[in-house]
Amino acid sequence: MKPIRKAVFPVAGLGTRFLPATKAMPKEMLPIVDKPLIQYAVEEAIAAGVTELIFITGRNKRAIEDHFDRTPELEAELEAKKKNQLLNIVQNVLPPHVNCIYTRQSTPLGLGHAVLCAAPIVGNEPFLVLLADDLIDASPSVSLQMVEAAHQYNGSIIATQQVAANETDKYGIVSGEAMDAQTMRLHGIVEKPAPDKAPSQCAVVGRYVLEPEIFDHLRQTQPGVGGEIQLTDAIASLLKQKPVYGFEYQGTRYDCGSKAGFFKATVEFGRKYHGLSTD
Repeated sequence: MKPIRKAVFPVAGLGTRFLPATKAMPKEMLPIVDKPLIQYAVEEAIAAGVTELIFITGRNKRAIEDHFDRTPELEAELEAKKKNQLLNIVQNVLPPHVNCIYTRQSTPLGLGHAVLCAAPIVGNEPFLVLLADDLIDASPSVSLQMVEAAHQYNGSIIATQQVAANETDKYGIVSGEAMDAQTMRLHGIVEKPAPDKAPSQCAVVGRYVLEPEIFDHLRQTQPGVGGEIQLTDAIASLLKQKPVYGFEYQGTRYDCGSKAGFFKATVEFGRKYHGLSTD
């Protein structure tokens, strides 16, 4: 497999579960302590060797572009007041060797469609997809774990975790044959099956290493669950032609697309990385 240099961040969603906070601010900019969700995802991708960040945006997402841009006025203010630590933080939101590319998803047609919007930029290379809603605390980063697995098995890699039997209708669910303690070759994948129809309790999490052939399958994918073009359906088509693997990563996931998961992540990250206490 070629080196994985590009990562796609689908950030066009409306974030309705966090209204009114997300009425004018992207949900990806909601902070866990002192960093927005999208920055955690970006740092994870960079730790895996990514140098090109591709953001699939929509209306009212300008704040994401501004966050990763330079802010000369703020930097000048911090420098004048000799707030060097804060100045260093602001100047190093992105390393100098990393580039940001932004493209619009004009119509909200689902995750699969959002990934397809990246096709002209990604080209004929394998790439990462990261969903910022899934904040994963891991060392090494989950994306790095997956990139290494992709090179080991020379195929697309889907992050997975075990979920309760009554929660299968919230996830894509996979089935397959174990290759090692963490990796299975997928035989099937289905989007949000009812518990009595789920092939397993092995659920897809918002991290993917995908080969560029996925774009051909996305172009042929018809709207599925919710009337949207599902990435799950395209993966189901891809695995009939090429090996696709499920990878049970090492790390702790917080579902920051929910208020409960967002609150838990804030408490745990505050305690673990900032010495904060709820006492």
